[in-house]
Amino acid sequence: MFSLGSSHSYYLYNEPTDMRKSFDSLSGLVRSQMDKDPFSGSVYVFINKQRNRIKLLHWEGGGFTLYYKRLEKGQFELPDQRPGKHAQVNWSDLILIVEGIQLKSVRRSVHFSFKK
Repeated sequence: MFSLGSSHSYYLYNEPTDMRKSFDSLSGLVRSQMDKDPFSGSVYVFINKQRNRIKLLHWEGGGFTLYYKRLEKGQFELPDQRPGKHAQVNWSDLILIVEGIQLKSVRRSVHFSFKK
């Protein structure tokens, strides 16, 4: 309950979203505009036009959970826009977005990966 992490898939809706929308309206957007299943367990991310409010919609075994954050100052920085109605984002980028960290200023270290 109330848990998000790197094991989830995250989809950012690329259009500005009216933050008056709640569970039913947002799940309708997931179905009709993103062509995704809101009951899949994935997390759907919506940001308003001013980019100072963000909502995350997540189905958690028996009901929807809605996370909502409003910035008092500044804007959420979005990743480079990809063509289409939505883009998949990874957990680490989502954390940076929610915390208000500029994605372009982040230096990522190279981690070891085993190649066959």
